[in-house]
Amino acid sequence: MTYYGKFTLDTKREGTEEITGRVARLIAESGVGEGLCVVYCPHTTAGITINENADSDVARDLLFALDALSPDLPGFRHGEGNSAAHVKASLIGASATLIVQGGRPVLGTWQGVYFCEFDGPRTRAVHVQVLGA
Repeated sequence: MTYYGKFTLDTKREGTEEITGRVARLIAESGVGEGLCVVYCPHTTAGITINENADSDVARDLLFALDALSPDLPGFRHGEGNSAAHVKASLIGASATLIVQGGRPVLGTWQGVYFCEFDGPRTRAVHVQVLGA
């Protein structure tokens, strides 16, 4: 059994948005009790990650570190001027795979699923595919 769902987000210039609840609702809607869930971002200047959701400073620190790893450099040649955002999206990745047990995503006590925006504001899509065991 497979199930496909999708939702959109209106983002700010740069930041993270926790999407754990939306993903969990789509898993519940799927009716899949055991399996896998892939959360995918079809954008080249945004990404998906799993990280701590108990302290909002963690998400801020992640963005701070990514800015240090990929600042906007004058030597970038991409004409749109958002090369740093492309690098950050590549570092984070376009997807995350979650184990599904009991119709719920398996996450650690402090974990959440995050959409990471590096080149907003934009309306972004998130695709969710749930695959039953």
